[in-house]
Amino acid sequence: MRYYHNQFNDYDHYTVRQAMPLLEWMLANVKGSRSKLKATLHGRGVRVNDRYVTQFDYPLTPGMRVSISKSKRNDSFKSRYVKLVYEDQYLVVIEKNVGILSMAAGHSSLNVKSVLDDYFQRTRQTCRAHVVHRLDRDTSGLMIYAKDMQTEQMLEHNWHDIVYDRRYVGVVSGVMDKPEGTVANWLKDNKAYITYSSPVDNGGKYAVTHFKELAHSDAYSLVEYRLETGRKNQIRVHSADMGHPICGDVKYGNGDDPLHRLCLHAYRLCFYHPLTRERMEFETPVPTSFRSLF
Repeated sequence: MRYYHNQFNDYDHYTVRQAMPLLEWMLANVKGSRSKLKATLHGRGVRVNDRYVTQFDYPLTPGMRVSISKSKRNDSFKSRYVKLVYEDQYLVVIEKNVGILSMAAGHSSLNVKSVLDDYFQRTRQTCRAHVVHRLDRDTSGLMIYAKDMQTEQMLEHNWHDIVYDRRYVGVVSGVMDKPEGTVANWLKDNKAYITYSSPVDNGGKYAVTHFKELAHSDAYSLVEYRLETGRKNQIRVHSADMGHPICGDVKYGNGDDPLHRLCLHAYRLCFYHPLTRERMEFETPVPTSFRSLF
């Protein structure tokens, strides 16, 4: 039996007897002022059935288990490049900023894995961050990291069964020719590590991207991408194939760079928990800078 360090023993545990919204229940059952209890909720100090909840009106039903943090444990996680969105004993979900790699490449490169490993060490957790999937250095958004090899293997080998909704939002050059559709072709790297597409099988990997325009101005479009496959540079190449490359893309773009960054953000990630099979759904807002263009 695998042993996991339990970092949740600084919690008070309760069982719900009566249905009511979470904050209302806390005010009736937990010591502390309204402002202190709201701060605990906002600071990810409350778990319902072992899942972090920050929603004040989260509906509680009889039999649910509520755990309230005795301390501000997550004050120990501070990084301008990485935001901790969810954590349990098997995995973490993070939101990555632009300018940081998913994992180390070369000496002393800034990467999410080392930020997480440092956090685990500081909070005396006997685990390491295991990379399951990647985002480019200049793409921001949601990612999963496993805390042990067993969870990492389950996620990696069953990725397409476990992850059921994965979406990105991007700012592209120009106004889309049609509001939604699908791009499908084969993607392969050349010797210079540039990914190129082919309408026929070129020995590469088949890639399918569904797209939908969310907004547009005279010069740019805000587009949602839903991935059916997760190939290297898939969205960037498929956007360029449509004649509307991602803004700020120095590799596949056309020079349009209104925000001085690659305008691609992984904003939605939904998966079945590899151990509990619970549906886990995470969504971050469309970056403010993207919205400012429309």
